[in-house]
Amino acid sequence: MTSDVWLPVPAAEIEGLPEGFNYRFWDGGQDFPADPADCAFYVVPYMKGTEIAVRPLAAMTSVRAVQTLSAGIDHVEPGLGDLSAGVHLCNARGVHEASTAELALALILASLRGIPGFVHGQDKEEWRDGFYPALADKSVLIVGYGSIGAAIEDRLTPFECARVARVARSARTTARGLVHPLADLPGLLPSADVVILSTPLTEATQGLVNADFLSRMKDGSLLVNVARGPVVDTKALIAELESGRLRAALDVTDPEPLPAGHPLWHAPGLLISPHVGGSTSAFMPRAKRLMADQLTRFAAGEPLRNIVLTTH
Repeated sequence: MTSDVWLPVPAAEIEGLPEGFNYRFWDGGQDFPADPADCAFYVVPYMKGTEIAVRPLAAMTSVRAVQTLSAGIDHVEPGLGDLSAGVHLCNARGVHEASTAELALALILASLRGIPGFVHGQDKEEWRDGFYPALADKSVLIVGYGSIGAAIEDRLTPFECARVARVARSARTTARGLVHPLADLPGLLPSADVVILSTPLTEATQGLVNADFLSRMKDGSLLVNVARGPVVDTKALIAELESGRLRAALDVTDPEPLPAGHPLWHAPGLLISPHVGGSTSAFMPRAKRLMADQLTRFAAGEPLRNIVLTTH
């Protein structure tokens, strides 16, 4: 019997898909496109949240691979316990690095150079001249040095930063230099002018940026979050913003989407973008190439790329 593959994009719109599968289109709608028990390869709908992502998993008794179109897998993890042993969970490494790194740089530059204030000034016909901070000669700390963190550093290089420090779960050495372990973070924070969060959301990183973390950041420094909202303790951040000691730029928030009336909307020194780090014109072509490549490998019995974990 031919196996089903569930895709959040119609198969006719993806070049290079292998033959031999029944391709079923499902982008999170109420009705499933077929019996989930017949699905062998499930590509999770993009940016539809945990409830939709995990809804068919318990019934997917034949699934052998689950592919996200996001770099993070936290929205799928709650449903992994429903899967049989040996199912590969793969993320979208290679799809979002460029777009997320672009936004990280945009948020840094906009915040430092006062772009939001210029926009408000234009609305009021006010000429807000003066001196503003530059990224040049600043010390930058990247917390979470996977493929997105490395892509951010690639784009920081031309801006003549004084120093770029890197932190990941464990220490290692890269072509660009030393990557510090998380244990070194408290000692690195006081010297950073810009702290960029690009870490996955895990038990170790949830609430990582708490009151103690923020208190170690130097006066006037900038926190940039292109990771996940719950990496930051929202109340602790609001307290620092309202004191005027720190500034921040957030592409992700906790809660998310940010509801009307939430104090983050009007916190001083804060720039918010609505979780659009990966939502650019670069996303869909790269996502389609990933799906075609993974399914070609799957059909040929070759190892899949980007395996984050295998159920047991």
